[in-house]
Amino acid sequence: QLQLVESGGGLVQPGTSLRLSCAASALTGPYYTIAWFRQAPGKEREGVSCINTSSGNTNYADSLKGRFTISKDNAKNTVYLQMNSLKPEDTAIYYCAAGLVVVSSCLTRRYAYWGQGTQVTVSS
Repeated sequence: QLQLVESGGGLVQPGTSLRLSCAASALTGPYYTIAWFRQAPGKEREGVSCINTSSGNTNYADSLKGRFTISKDNAKNTVYLQMNSLKPEDTAIYYCAAGLVVVSSCLTRRYAYWGQGTQVTVSS
């Protein structure tokens, strides 16, 4: 059973940055894709970004390209989400998920494993 633990959330001002971490119990298996999702109050969960832990291929929600960057450190079994120029509308609980998912469609697929989430609040 793969376990995922998110960290790095917090309260920040608009225009600043945060880096979220998703620590996995193991990034084993050649085709695991790790994805970030977010859910704001009263809204549906939306896919943010994903990365394949083997190839390093990535995918992003169109609206977030250029501000968010996903990366991985396989030695630490950790995937990161660097979020820059944060806006109040980025406020949400951010979850990471893992599964055998193709990167090209990763933002809309079901995932077998989920973390507990980390709160990000962007407010002045």
